[in-house]
Amino acid sequence: MANTTDSAAAARQPLRIALAGLGTVGAGVIRLIAANGDLIARRAGRPLEITAVSARNRSRDRGVDLTAYAWEDDMTQLAAREDVDVVVELVGGSDGPALTLARNAIRHGKALITANKAMIAHHGLELAAEAEGKGVPMRFEAAVAGGIPVIKGLREGAAANRIERLYGILNGTCNFILSTMEDTGRDFADVLAEAQAKGYAEADPSFDIEGTDAAHKLSILSAIAFGTRIDFANVDTAGISRILAADIAQASSLGYVIRLIGMAEADAGENGAPGLFQRVQPHLVPVDHPLAHVDGATNAVVAEGNFSGRLLFQGAGAGDGPTASAVVADIIDIARGYDAGFEKDATFSITVADLEDMPTAPSGHRRGRCYIRFVVADRPGVLAEIAAAMRDAGVSIESLIQKGRPDDGEQVMVAMVTHEGPESAVTEALRLLEGSPSLIAAPLVMQILGK
Repeated sequence: MANTTDSAAAARQPLRIALAGLGTVGAGVIRLIAANGDLIARRAGRPLEITAVSARNRSRDRGVDLTAYAWEDDMTQLAAREDVDVVVELVGGSDGPALTLARNAIRHGKALITANKAMIAHHGLELAAEAEGKGVPMRFEAAVAGGIPVIKGLREGAAANRIERLYGILNGTCNFILSTMEDTGRDFADVLAEAQAKGYAEADPSFDIEGTDAAHKLSILSAIAFGTRIDFANVDTAGISRILAADIAQASSLGYVIRLIGMAEADAGENGAPGLFQRVQPHLVPVDHPLAHVDGATNAVVAEGNFSGRLLFQGAGAGDGPTASAVVADIIDIARGYDAGFEKDATFSITVADLEDMPTAPSGHRRGRCYIRFVVADRPGVLAEIAAAMRDAGVSIESLIQKGRPDDGEQVMVAMVTHEGPESAVTEALRLLEGSPSLIAAPLVMQILGK
């Protein structure tokens, strides 16, 4: 006897999908729907049907059969097709065809799904406001942390909580580089070349290694977690390109690993006025912290709710399978609610009109411990000069290590860990040292992540 649930799902009209972008993720979406179609139809309450596709190069072999789908040379026209209910944008880029397609989809009353974190970080509020005004759903689970359902977790699972702090490892390329440096003792440039050879890093890796990709993701998560407007422009961002193998070794001897951490808090500030603090920066992470054990290209996000406590979301942050999984999960979400309409849909857990326009919180009053590394000339008096600047700025030194650099006998690495104190004191100490002929390179400062 046929399962009545299966029969009901099969009897409903399919949700018709247009797919723009047929790279690894787009091809993964096609394979996933083909492999799990029956299961997806039962969970979605209706079949999913890809009707049209588009990409930059029609003749490229993508390892999937495209003959069953209509092809649009101009991907921005997918939204105008009458046989499309949902537009999936997997092209990338904050502007250009991706943004035009997204705008067209919403204006034509089509649901929009995207994995494009740059577009959401730069234009997400505009797109969401228009989507909410037209009662059109917009989803972007795959834009942050690949296959990890962190956006859904914050929007739904933690919806009853006030999120007090959000932080995590948001870029798999940087995490692969840092954890490989940690495991092998090799320096940054060598491991970056390996990451590029393995496809973890682009030919131009600056978007990843300078922290921009993680900053895009952090700004999106901040909006959902704190109910604020996206503020990518004010994410304080530093990457990993200046980290030496000696920093990794020194951190290990002190009981830490180095990870690129994105962190956001709704910060009361010195005067009690609310502000949003957002930073992407390499941190020293205690070896007994959950994030210390996240290695390779894995991502992990920690959200601290006032009733839920610490929530950890961890998994594959990229790749065709995990990212396609997040895209199709969004499609299923839309399929379930398609007949009911989305007039009250809140894209960022709160409707755009109700998101708070929170000012940027200054970091100077924030208290913590940090690691500071100097590369200095190997001559008498340098340590005394550094110590005097720290003393005059009110920075208390917990430990100090001086080591010669094996590749240059005329340079010395001086590393110190501070006692807890305001960040403004460290900033002042470094200002006092500006222009010193003793400093061969700009100092590197990394905060120490609290437990």
